[in-house]
Amino acid sequence: MNNTIFESRYAIGPNEAKGLDTQGLRDNFLIETIFEADKIHFVHTHYDRYMAGGAMPVAGKLQLETIEALLKEPYFLSRRELGIINVGGDGQVEVDGTVYDIAHKEALYIGKGAKEVYFSSNSANNPAKFYLNSTPAHHSYPTKRVTKAEANKIELGALETANHRTINQMLLHKIVETCQLQMGMTELKPGSVWNTMPAHTHDRRMEVYFYFEVPEGQAVSHFMGPINETRHIWMRNEQAVISPPWSIHAGAGTSNYTFIWGMAGENLDYDDMDKCAITELR
Repeated sequence: MNNTIFESRYAIGPNEAKGLDTQGLRDNFLIETIFEADKIHFVHTHYDRYMAGGAMPVAGKLQLETIEALLKEPYFLSRRELGIINVGGDGQVEVDGTVYDIAHKEALYIGKGAKEVYFSSNSANNPAKFYLNSTPAHHSYPTKRVTKAEANKIELGALETANHRTINQMLLHKIVETCQLQMGMTELKPGSVWNTMPAHTHDRRMEVYFYFEVPEGQAVSHFMGPINETRHIWMRNEQAVISPPWSIHAGAGTSNYTFIWGMAGENLDYDDMDKCAITELR
């Protein structure tokens, strides 16, 4: 039985996005449902054919099955790679018979060619929530688990500017070999609310932001659009937003929170970005 729910979204440019109202922005860029008990959710975007979603095993194992209508391949990772970060309780990911224990805020990279992938939780009362990002792949690299302690950590910002944060680079080429997928996790300190500020764009890569650890009753306002014509999307806990190559990607919350960034494109240079001064934003 296939437990996968998916949708596909076409890419649009900045001129088309300029004419969208609030609901139009949300329909094109916001991913409202990531986790559902015993389901795998995916949104496929035609920006670099990126896929973002989540697997939440509760009653038993969940299998990562191919999506025939979309992938037209015998198995999901026939021509793709997969990045996973667990944002729930402890769990396991089984890859072609090898079991990897993935605790809270730990990551796993699975390379092109893996045929059988299963997700499971250690406890149904505190299920794992595997946040998933997948991109097309041209080469098969080894599966590798990356703990939070093994991440490359960067401290940025300050409490005085409300953006003191720790960037945990987890699935980055310095740590694990990938074709084009990169993922990491940014944690904001108490009292800080701004992420990715000053903002930037990178025309050679698109990105997806997944916001979590947003406290009950709080929200995040995610900013997107060209530097000189920005828009915002209000987001709740455990939702994601697609960021096209032409768009900034920054947010401010009514509380501190954590977010996972994932990106793909034609290069692996994390610092290849066109930075924008805060005073240049419109």
